Amino acid sequence: MSPDCAFDANAVRQALQTRWLGRALRFLAETDSTNRIAAEWAAAGAPHGAAVIADAQRAGRGRHGRSFFSPAGRNLYTSLVLRSQALPLQPTLVLAAGAAAAQTLAHALGDAQRVALKWPNDVLLGGRKSAGILMELGGGGDFGILGIGVNLNLAPQEWPESLRGLATSLRAESGAVVQRAAFAAALYGNLEAMLDLHNRAGFAGVRPAFERFFRQQGAQVRVADLAGAVVAEGRVRGVAGDGALRIATAEGGETRVLAGDVHLLREGAAERRAP
Repeated sequence: MSPDCAFDANAVRQALQTRWLGRALRFLAETDSTNRIAAEWAAAGAPHGAAVIADAQRAGRGRHGRSFFSPAGRNLYTSLVLRSQALPLQPTLVLAAGAAAAQTLAHALGDAQRVALKWPNDVLLGGRKSAGILMELGGGGDFGILGIGVNLNLAPQEWPESLRGLATSLRAESGAVVQRAAFAAALYGNLEAMLDLHNRAGFAGVRPAFERFFRQQGAQVRVADLAGAVVAEGRVRGVAGDGALRIATAEGGETRVLAGDVHLLREGAAERRAP
């Protein structure tokens, strides 16, 4: 049985304090992917801010077609409809969403120093993945689907062997059961505020919130593409206004990376990747 049984559409609606995000809500016991359901709903006319939540996903999607471990009764799996008429669909929205997720986790954990953003779309707790974000466009650019998965109540022994040591949950880090409806409402509130700020001021407006949790500054990294080929290596200088990762190369130049997997270079140890 789930440690958090009070998780359904009514529980989320009662906790919600947003103006437009999540006010149209579909709650599913199980689906293949909340991103797919949200995209179909958007194509059928779902309003800006419409949200899909599932208690379980059979085929949760991450970046580059990877899967997101999505068992029932444990976590938050949600996808949001963003209309281009209401919010310009820019790549930096993923960074803004990451900042909102990091804020929510930091508040719930009570320790912002243990929360970190890994460019471009992961949130880490204690150095292990706790949340992932995926943005997909649809309708010829008329809408975007912002998918967010947050590991909330999984115990360490519940992870597949391949993910143990790479991923964690809020409960595992805090020792307390997380009420998922309250967490979802808090996430939606922080996300609405962050997206509104991005709409008014662009990434420059949300940069302070992003950089509060961005701890890769100055790190020595290697960035690989989908095929595993190295596209950049060097020391992180920061994130550009368009969301690109700025990397100082050994030759004294700078490389800008718009997409890729970042691997921290640690002497004597190779970093493994959590899907």
